[in-house]
Order: sequence, then structure tokens, then C-alpha cells
Amino acid sequence: MKADNLIEMANQIGMFFDSLPDREEALTGIADHIRKFWEPRMRRTLLTALDGTAAHADVQQGGFTEIVLAALTKHRDSLVPAAAA
Repeated sequence: MKADNLIEMANQIGMFFDSLPDREEALTGIADHIRKFWEPRMRRTLLTALDGTAAHADVQQGGFTEIVLAALTKHRDSLVPAAAA
């Protein structure tokens, strides 16, 4: 899957969790959803995009929303797929 599609999907997940009154719960919810429901290749591509300069661009330019950026940064270690055996 293309990174821009994954960023858009992550931003949609972020919009849902952004409505929660507890910010920490929202950040954890975003990361948990991605960890549970996205396959390892999707997570790898998303984290690679996080490291790229486009990830920090304005949302209209294909970047992450602020809440998704915060969630991915905070929970990055738990989102890295385990190495294939």
C-alpha cells in the first residue's frame, strides 16, 4: 500500500479518537488500533513515512494530523513489527 493512503487512513482513525476527552487515552487508542488491525507491512510503511519529511507536512499536503503524529511518536516502539523468523 502507498504511504499516502496509509497516512490518510491513520488520520481518519485519529479523527475518531480525537473526540475523546482524555488525550492520553486517545493517543493510546490510535496506536492500539493500528497495532491490532494493520498488518506488519502497513505499519512498516507508515513508520517509514513518519521518518520522512512529508510526514511533517500540513495535512492538506499529505502529512499526519497533530494527534496521529503524537500517537505514532509516543508509541512507536510498540508499533514496530517483530522481525520475521
